[in-house]
Amino acid sequence: QVQLVESGGGLVQAGGSLRLSCAASGRTFSRYAAAWFRQAPGKEREFVAGITSSGGSTYYAESVKGRFTISRDNVKNTVYLQMNSLKPEDTAVYSCAAGLPGHPMYRRGSYDYWGQGTQVTVSS
Repeated sequence: QVQLVESGGGLVQAGGSLRLSCAASGRTFSRYAAAWFRQAPGKEREFVAGITSSGGSTYYAESVKGRFTISRDNVKNTVYLQMNSLKPEDTAVYSCAAGLPGHPMYRRGSYDYWGQGTQVTVSS
């Protein structure tokens, strides 16, 4: 069992930066791939970024490539999402997820555990 708790959301102006954190419980977190998804009002939840269990490989949605960076610290059981050059269209609830390796990172169904999310609002 893995429990995930996000933090770091807030209100920021366009062009600004935020760093989200996802703290995981459980000593086996290092076995899991992890990802960030987001859901804007009236839209479906979408993949943002993913990272393998070791942290050796990362994957990004086209809309955030070059602006967002996902990383993890398996000693601290934490996954991070550094978000730079934020745009109003990045406004959403951001949730982290964890799942066993071997499944497509961009698919919601690949993940067994989800956090409750943190709100990110980017003003123009």
